[in-house]
Amino acid sequence: MAARADLRLGIDVGGTNTDAVVVDRDDTPLAKAKAATTTDVTTGIAAAIEIVLGELGDARDRITHVMLGTTHATNAVVARQGLRRVAVLRIGGPATHSVPPLVTWPPDLRETIAAGAMVVDGGIEFDGAEVAPFDADAAAAFLSSLSGRVEAVAITSVFSSVSRRHEVAAEQVARAVLGDVSVSLSHEIGTIGLIERENATVLNAALMGVAESVADALDEALGRHGLAPAKYFAQNDGTLMAFEYALRHPVLTIGCGPANSMRGAAHLSGLRDAIVADVGGTSTEVGLLINGFPGESSDVVGISGVRTNFRMPDLVTLPLGGGSVVIAGGDGNGDVHVGPDSVGRRVTESALVFGGSVATLSDAAVACGRVEMGDQMPPPDQLTALSAAIARSDAMLTDAVDQAKIVRGDLPLIVVGGAGFLVPDGLPGVSTVHRPPHHEVANAIGAAIAPVSGQVERIVHFGAGGRAAAIEGACEAARVEAVRAGADPERTEIVEIEDAPLAYLTDPAVRIRVKAVGALRFV
Repeated sequence: MAARADLRLGIDVGGTNTDAVVVDRDDTPLAKAKAATTTDVTTGIAAAIEIVLGELGDARDRITHVMLGTTHATNAVVARQGLRRVAVLRIGGPATHSVPPLVTWPPDLRETIAAGAMVVDGGIEFDGAEVAPFDADAAAAFLSSLSGRVEAVAITSVFSSVSRRHEVAAEQVARAVLGDVSVSLSHEIGTIGLIERENATVLNAALMGVAESVADALDEALGRHGLAPAKYFAQNDGTLMAFEYALRHPVLTIGCGPANSMRGAAHLSGLRDAIVADVGGTSTEVGLLINGFPGESSDVVGISGVRTNFRMPDLVTLPLGGGSVVIAGGDGNGDVHVGPDSVGRRVTESALVFGGSVATLSDAAVACGRVEMGDQMPPPDQLTALSAAIARSDAMLTDAVDQAKIVRGDLPLIVVGGAGFLVPDGLPGVSTVHRPPHHEVANAIGAAIAPVSGQVERIVHFGAGGRAAAIEGACEAARVEAVRAGADPERTEIVEIEDAPLAYLTDPAVRIRVKAVGALRFV
């Protein structure tokens, strides 16, 4: 039995459907399933597992790993539900008082999460010297005042990417004052940029309870089938992290769905560099695939009105999906409106081709012959509007492809997702359109086949060892992060190194970013 224990279960929760797939050690899909995403999300996950295991049959006992890509974290922030109350501690006085913590947050989200916020003296200069000594007494007094009213602590220090010592010292203070409390440290979460890194750290602290509830729900769903595999979360750069690591860094799961789809698209098509269009029931994400991984955004990433700076896929998101509602002449001049409203998972009840009363893009695709579905054709009086809607959809997709490209010339386009039939066989700027087998569950496949990664970003001053020693130190730190996240230490390699001088400094410094990727550790 040990020799045959070689299957992985990938699960991805989308806005409309929850997909599940089982792959073998060679990453070949053996079983796949779709279930409607439910309001509580967990019920949809359990249903997808039930279906895919039924299709797999007796081979279910061979499952050794499960990988989950989930919208739980995103949904919790958007809905302002299930979030922990957080004590926000910034170590940056007297230099950073002019911009208080969370000042740019939407007021309702700030009130939901922040139990209190304070700036205490301390922090690090870009050269490693102290801005001021860390005021442990002020930090202890602040945290003591919130005792019994907080469930987590978010700690951010100025230039913690240069030295984390003040954040580590503050963590010790937090545990001494508050006991066994969840603590998020900014040097583990974000990159360069104090405010954005602080925001990401606070969100991470608030989401720790959500991550724990997801882990418990997945354990329960797997336990119903007698399964106890190693568990991993998909994160937003197309790689995995072990559950224990994810419970400490839940904010990294935000945006994992599109990343899963792009990784799945690369695997299914065999293409390493291409445009990917992931078309679901409500929205379409278009992004650039670079060397088999999603291209990362270089801009500030906004999450429900909060600016952050952790890695996210660089995507163009369109309000186009199989359930997108088509409205003719909505503004009185005959124009057709497509989206953003969508019937989502109710498309098989609401769409015209299924006997419903709502005109959707699925109806438009049937009317123009791109797909066959349902049990009837759309009414003749709707055909003009549906034809205009599909033309509008094609134009929006063309613009999105142009925005996603960073080089001149045509690129191949890989179409994935349950509503991929909306994409025509040819678009301007596209050399060829690929619809690989199993493309409708590419997101779950991307989760199942994903490697494990670790990334570090730091500011360094070249010492006696010079540039080579600084980069090697960063590489080793990235390898350690990947192994901590669940990578096989014998099969972990450096896949990306960036070093850029920081301008206008009297003492030359360099920002170094290193990413390590390793194959999943089988135990």
